[in-house]
Amino acid sequence: MAKPHVVVIPYPAQGHVIPTIELSRRLVEQGIKVTFVNTEVNHELVTSNWLDKDGFGDLMQMISIPDGLEPWEDRSDICKLTLSILQTMPSKLEEIIETINKEDSSEVSCVIADDCMGWAIKVAKKMGILGAAFWPASVATLASMLSFQKLIDDGFINKKGVPLKDQTIRLSETMPPIKSKNLGWAGFVDVATIEATFQLVKEAEEASKLTEWFICNSTTALEAPAFSLYPQLLPIGPLLASNRLAYQAGHLWKEDPTCLTWLDQQQPGSVIYIAFGSFTIFNKTQFEELALGLELSNKPFLWVVRPGMTKETTLNYPDGYMERVSSRGRIVSWAPQQKVLTHPSVACFVSHCGWNSTLEGVTNGLSFLCWPYFSDQFHNETYICDIWKTGLRLDKDEEGIVTRGEIKSKVEDLLSDQTFKMKALDIKERITCSLRKGGCSHRNLNNFIEWIQERSTK
Repeated sequence: MAKPHVVVIPYPAQGHVIPTIELSRRLVEQGIKVTFVNTEVNHELVTSNWLDKDGFGDLMQMISIPDGLEPWEDRSDICKLTLSILQTMPSKLEEIIETINKEDSSEVSCVIADDCMGWAIKVAKKMGILGAAFWPASVATLASMLSFQKLIDDGFINKKGVPLKDQTIRLSETMPPIKSKNLGWAGFVDVATIEATFQLVKEAEEASKLTEWFICNSTTALEAPAFSLYPQLLPIGPLLASNRLAYQAGHLWKEDPTCLTWLDQQQPGSVIYIAFGSFTIFNKTQFEELALGLELSNKPFLWVVRPGMTKETTLNYPDGYMERVSSRGRIVSWAPQQKVLTHPSVACFVSHCGWNSTLEGVTNGLSFLCWPYFSDQFHNETYICDIWKTGLRLDKDEEGIVTRGEIKSKVEDLLSDQTFKMKALDIKERITCSLRKGGCSHRNLNNFIEWIQERSTK
């Protein structure tokens, strides 16, 4: 009997690729064949940085799909990339599925698509294949996307998704408020990019109505009120490699594992971990203030400074900085973050509040200093500081800078108040319960896998 064969396609950003690969690995562990479809550029990066790719035999195959741009074109131009994806990828995905069905021993029985790639669900329907939508971020963020028509009707955005004015939106009394400028698609400077990204939002909303299953990388332990608004949306998260004691796949940068050895040499609960994901960019002044704030904290720190993190082409640390902090500071270009956050030496997490980082932090019972950069990160900050109460905001001055004094002060406030740690450990326990056998996320994931297996044999 042929194995169930699933085609999985993420949105081409690291924060989407990582949890989607983790979902794929859960399927493979249950004997389901997975063809994972990355854009050509991401395919090269992901496969070159995947440490245990040989552990799945022929059940996990990675292939690439054109995004419609030339190799030298700038993928950070979200407007151009989005429009190219919508124009190019649907027909290319159809060709990929047709080729698999002709050449592979197992025909494609299901397509799992990131909800930002909702057009892929339409392709599956057109070809008579089962479709499932996967949302890799928070339900609160998804709620704003699925409610776009109401936001238009209520005068928050125009018909092309552009905010009409800066105002606070509350989708329900039980959910945290969000500013219109921080809607998931509206955090860009130029209107053209907002309008292009809004097309993905509309595709996502349509896909949510077409799909047989709608699953989400979250848990009722974190977002019960938001889940209550969407009973069709099933939590299966957090999907983290650390929950399987395994390596994480999907990184677009090469990790530096030597920082783990450095952490081994630090005292328990002493290290500040600082990481801002794959998009945050600082100007020279802000970068220097962060560096000096870490120095003033007088705490050991592990700081991820990825290539391209500053607007300047070269990183310029304050004069004499590296020598002054060398005995207690470690700076790397990219870290094995899940392993770092499980390390007993880590005391707190200075984060941009991307959803993956948020999940990784709360699953390990860590408190946060929140420094969101754009989009849904502000929503996640609200969860951390106002709903879960496991962290503090870093406030900007009148020039828009988080100063060295603010960083020093908030580090002291966070680490001197055990209330944050106690609340973080309580949330960790609730998340752990949802992932255990019989827990909500565990049960939903098992039911989803059984559905794929049963429908594939019919």
